[in-house]
Amino acid sequence: MACLAQWADDQGLAHDRDAFGNLRLCKPATPGHERVPGVILQGHLDMVTQANADHSHDFTRDPIDTQVVDGWLRARGTTLGADNGLGVAAILAILEDESLVHGPLEALFTLEEESGMGGALNLAEGWLEGRLLLNLDSEDRGQVFIGCAGGADVVVESQLPTTPFEAGEVGARLSLTGLMGGHSGIDIHKGRGNANRLLVRVLRSLEAFDVRLVAYHGGTMRNALPREAFATLALPADSLEAVSSRLAALQSELRAELAGVDDGVTLALERLEATPGEALNHHASHLLIAALHAAPCGVERMSQEVPGVVETSNNLGEVSLEMGSFRLCALVRSLRDSAAADLADRFRALFELIGARTRIEGGYPGWTPASRSELLARFRRVHRDQLGSDPEVLVIHAGLECGILGGKYPHLDMISFGPSIRGAHSPDERVELDSVEEFWGLLRALIEDIALKDAETA
Repeated sequence: MACLAQWADDQGLAHDRDAFGNLRLCKPATPGHERVPGVILQGHLDMVTQANADHSHDFTRDPIDTQVVDGWLRARGTTLGADNGLGVAAILAILEDESLVHGPLEALFTLEEESGMGGALNLAEGWLEGRLLLNLDSEDRGQVFIGCAGGADVVVESQLPTTPFEAGEVGARLSLTGLMGGHSGIDIHKGRGNANRLLVRVLRSLEAFDVRLVAYHGGTMRNALPREAFATLALPADSLEAVSSRLAALQSELRAELAGVDDGVTLALERLEATPGEALNHHASHLLIAALHAAPCGVERMSQEVPGVVETSNNLGEVSLEMGSFRLCALVRSLRDSAAADLADRFRALFELIGARTRIEGGYPGWTPASRSELLARFRRVHRDQLGSDPEVLVIHAGLECGILGGKYPHLDMISFGPSIRGAHSPDERVELDSVEEFWGLLRALIEDIALKDAETA
């Protein structure tokens, strides 16, 4: 944030921050265009920090190691940060472009979008002055978004009873790896595996061998499809061979079910040399595995009003167990706030059965589509002029900040667009370079169109 403020000072741009820390940069209109509607360019500064298990990377210190492969920019072993780094970079480029004709410009950079929409939820009211808002956090060329899902985090916590290892029990580490992962909204309908869902399914099958949970760690972000999950188990030493045989069969079963989507799913069991502390008692282990196995996960309902769009879904994003302390964080999304609330309440009802505490936090509203938007009509015309085709007008099953911003500033006319990004929230994240050039041309042309066309009638 400090470097952006310094950059603004170097550019001679006014800047301020609200109480939460969101940053606004302001650029006066090109002379003669002061009376046209003000444009707010908006993006978020945070990114999802994901690295493959075999890739050592400190996101607070190490630079992103990029490469270009077949026209796509990607990172080696980590997320790229194109979500939403490209939107932020485009905004900065607009602000430093002295050849651009424009009306009053505001650049709004929000915080904590990926971890719960904190910046937008806490955005100061009565602060922004513009009437048109361009959210630059979408991920498909040729598309423009006019609505999005709302959501909420469901947090489940419990302290479960443990007992020492029993005579004849040994410790083992079970891992499920090799999944593609992805964005828990955009990719939720693509049939990809969820590591938490799949490993719990495996654990359910292994209960026949009298296993008990010692520890569990699956997923690192509630808004990313978990790619890996790990469980530490207590199990009878004389069952190790049978458990390994069962795991081989389960791996084949999962690969057959996920063929063409997550072909690389891999199960592995490693016996531990030392006893890893206490395990959940048999009853608590069984109840926890059963509750997780029954928990909602994936697409709940497709929209009847917007064909092809997911209406309601849930992602079992983060699950952990350590020394009997259990925690789950799931992300519920829906185009209908009532449906999101109901799905969250189902979690509460389910986990109350095992004595766990459930709370709903970080809720944010959806963005109601406005198909007759003047800004949308203008964008469609500019898109035709620039590219010779109409954009696809869509509603997205993901949490854009527009719904929250519109609640605080009801007068705003908003759209969202961006370049083609694939694999967001996973180390497979990549951006198509040709689409970045196209995105930049559209953004620049739209801002000039607003300034020139509106100046004629101002």
